[in-house]
Amino acid sequence: MNTDAKNNQDSKALNWHEAFSAYAKPRVIGMIFLGFSAGLPFLLVFSTLSAWLRDEGVARTAIGFFSWIGITYSIKFFWAPVVDRLPIPWVTIKLGKRRSWMLCAQIVIAGGLLGMASNDPRTNLLMIAVYALVVAFGSATQDITIDAYRIEAIGDRYQGAMAATYVFGYRLALLVAGAGTLYMAQDMSWHYAYTIMAFLMTIGMITTLIIKEPEHQRNTIAEKVEKKLETSIGLDKQDNIAEGIGRWFIDAVASPFVEFFERNGRMALVILLLIATYKLSEITMGVMANPFYIDLGFTLKEIANVAKIFGFFMSIAGAALGGIFVVRYGIKRPLMLGAILIILTNLLFVWLAVTEKSIISLAIVISADNLSGGFATSAFIAYLSSLTNRAYTATQYALFSSLMTLPAKFMGGFSGIVVDTAGYAYFFLYAGLLGIPALLLIIYILKQEGYS
Repeated sequence: MNTDAKNNQDSKALNWHEAFSAYAKPRVIGMIFLGFSAGLPFLLVFSTLSAWLRDEGVARTAIGFFSWIGITYSIKFFWAPVVDRLPIPWVTIKLGKRRSWMLCAQIVIAGGLLGMASNDPRTNLLMIAVYALVVAFGSATQDITIDAYRIEAIGDRYQGAMAATYVFGYRLALLVAGAGTLYMAQDMSWHYAYTIMAFLMTIGMITTLIIKEPEHQRNTIAEKVEKKLETSIGLDKQDNIAEGIGRWFIDAVASPFVEFFERNGRMALVILLLIATYKLSEITMGVMANPFYIDLGFTLKEIANVAKIFGFFMSIAGAALGGIFVVRYGIKRPLMLGAILIILTNLLFVWLAVTEKSIISLAIVISADNLSGGFATSAFIAYLSSLTNRAYTATQYALFSSLMTLPAKFMGGFSGIVVDTAGYAYFFLYAGLLGIPALLLIIYILKQEGYS
């Protein structure tokens, strides 16, 4: 925690001009293209793929089974230790630890998309599923490596700016893979559209070849943790294959957990609780947002237009603003402000639920929601990044990101019950209240670290 406190003190010396100048740094700019590469395959194995399958007459039951491909993104922490520790023959020597895995993942994604483009769902649905799984696996692996690169490429002070440019590239890719693919499929064909998407993965490949590999310095603290664990289990003296595998497992899988708890002491559980609760309010509210707009009487076109125009730009603006605040004030205070903004945004939804239908009111609420969400996302990604030890960047961040979404997705499943029982106004009030535990935890952490 001392490192973050130091970064916070350093960032206080920066003026607003210096804070804004963070976006001129080459590595911060590069995250736009890496974010685009990360976001492009996501919809192509989800909603865009569902549209393709239904357009070709595939049964809804079969389309539902395709959603299981998304589990790949939720379990990526299982192979994150491999990405952290295992070199790829020849490629790692040429490109380095992070860029080698990044490039290979991008090649896998492009190959999977070409495989999907070369098959017809009506005659070879199984191969579409196989190639979609290949794309999802490559995409999840790319996420692991890009997250690790982002954290290691630059200091904690600039993680908010890195997150903001990443979000911009990611959202832009969602537009291309979503609306762009649909337009091309309508005018040309689905096979043509997916072939173009595969070609667009070269943006990520070229970026990977241009950027520099982060410095990987020896971490004596991590080495001590690993040695201690090896000794305690009796794996420090034997040198056969089985013992070697055991040492690798201890160093790559067990040590990241032990190191985190040793480094943070009694605050470790508080930090994990904050990670698990920070997104509760935002994700729970988001589950019922579109049904709410429809039940208010807005047309799908009105919702799409407002969400696309205001939602996209306000989300980007919020993410950029969050990045600036992290550079200017450190991580914890913007993190707290983001939590407050999310709670207040839910109150705006309460207001929208009890007022007469108005497209202007809808635009105001969607704008505020995306602005606060983008701000909080930048601050939170910067916070998660600051928690990792760079000896275990990929493994620890993959675990944090999974913990960030799983409880929130579970709570979101009860959203419909709350709406049916109490109505939308009380639901959004309930969603807002879900943000209070995270806010209290942030205040507690700030007090423990001596913030006034």
